[in-house]
Amino acid sequence: MIGLFGRDEPAPRQPVEEIGAPALLEASALELARKIAARELTSRQVVDAHIARIEQVNPWLHAVVADRFEDARREADAADAAVRAGQALPPLHGVPCTVKESFSVRGMPNTAGLMARRGTVADHDAPTVRRLREAGAIVLAVTNLSELCMWMESSNPVYGRTGNAYHPGRIAGGSSGGEGAIVGAGGSPFGLGADVGGSIRLPAFFNGVFGHKATPGLIPNTGQFPETEPEGRFMLATGPIARRATDLYPLLRVLAGPDGEDDQCVDMPLRDPASVALEGLVVLDVPDDGATPVHASLRLAQSLAAGGLSAAGCRVSRRQLPELGRAFDIWTASMSSGNRRGAFRELMQRDRRRDLLRHLVRPWEVGGEHTLPAVILGLVEDVGHVFSGRARYARAEGGAIRARLIDAMGDGVMLYPTYREPAPRHGWPLLRPMSWVYTALFNALGLVVTQVPLGLDPLGRPLGVQVVGRPGNDHVTLAVALELERQFSGWIPPWRVA
Repeated sequence: MIGLFGRDEPAPRQPVEEIGAPALLEASALELARKIAARELTSRQVVDAHIARIEQVNPWLHAVVADRFEDARREADAADAAVRAGQALPPLHGVPCTVKESFSVRGMPNTAGLMARRGTVADHDAPTVRRLREAGAIVLAVTNLSELCMWMESSNPVYGRTGNAYHPGRIAGGSSGGEGAIVGAGGSPFGLGADVGGSIRLPAFFNGVFGHKATPGLIPNTGQFPETEPEGRFMLATGPIARRATDLYPLLRVLAGPDGEDDQCVDMPLRDPASVALEGLVVLDVPDDGATPVHASLRLAQSLAAGGLSAAGCRVSRRQLPELGRAFDIWTASMSSGNRRGAFRELMQRDRRRDLLRHLVRPWEVGGEHTLPAVILGLVEDVGHVFSGRARYARAEGGAIRARLIDAMGDGVMLYPTYREPAPRHGWPLLRPMSWVYTALFNALGLVVTQVPLGLDPLGRPLGVQVVGRPGNDHVTLAVALELERQFSGWIPPWRVA
């Protein structure tokens, strides 16, 4: 039997000195690429160090679900040969990474945690994976996720459950929880995730790293399972999770641009965060949504972040916006408008609700076909269609809130909580199922968000904040993330936690 609720215990001791490469496991992807190009390091050294770290932590983390370590070593040797030959090198040359299992990675499983797809192997790379490879990155492995990418805890019948990088009895987040956990544990400099309601930002938050939900249409969403229906693609954002803020902009440059398949992905400018002047930048400090209480440690961390930005010259004002408390209705209405009736049950291969009812009895037993969150979603997914009048009102309300936020922020940003508390124990989010609305709102509104770590609480759980901006202002939220990383040190390697 898989326990529903995890125990509150720290991760095993993580002495990376045994690997002999703590500096390699703390460096940014850009720094590693520079050192590989300068022949200060070899790609094989960097790849081997990260493989060793994954092998060290994965027995208790369960973040990596399938690896390609031997192929990665061969690719690293080829990358080193290219350096010796004096070839022109792409920006991520020889740097390892990981990818969420829902993306197609040639030769790797692509089940999205659905038991009915067990044994499915991708025969091609998703466009974003191909772009990472063309930029020189070396894929080490694919990582765990929630069943069909639709819950905030990464657990499924195919691979089991992922633990938090700092506390294995606590959640890693979802649906890109394997990415958040392995990056947060130092096993990968960066990873590729996708976010329809917080699936990049929540794992980044719970595991103490950076994540970015880009402007809708900036990065193609093709090459993923489940495939989002055309009407709902505006809510889905493919993007990076990284241990260092300095990597986010270069990764966006690699990933952005039309691919000829995603008709909502367009060619749009992506400006450099170095061009942003913090002096006079408007910062709205919004402590909560007026409906879901936020833990005192997160309120304090956000207040300190606002103070730090004020000291950097930003024009900070504290605001309360109670209309944000309507986030759940707005997100649900937006999701229902982008999906057909029964679309999720169809993905589950359960055409009728009664096919799911028997799974409510013991959904968490070993060998079960579905997780409890997937069963519940399959049963209630059509609520937005049933109450179509209410959904239309909620969508209209969302449009009005979007306009007010954009007007209030201008070319500045808003600071906003990511979740109601630092990483809870496994299973606890089911008791408070609406708490993820702090992230989901911005998918419905189509706004840009960078997730930023802000240190650890007294229990050693990561703290953090969302930095929200208007569409097209990715460079502004990234600039604020860089400043907050400078002030608060960003990601704290778990082995440096006493």
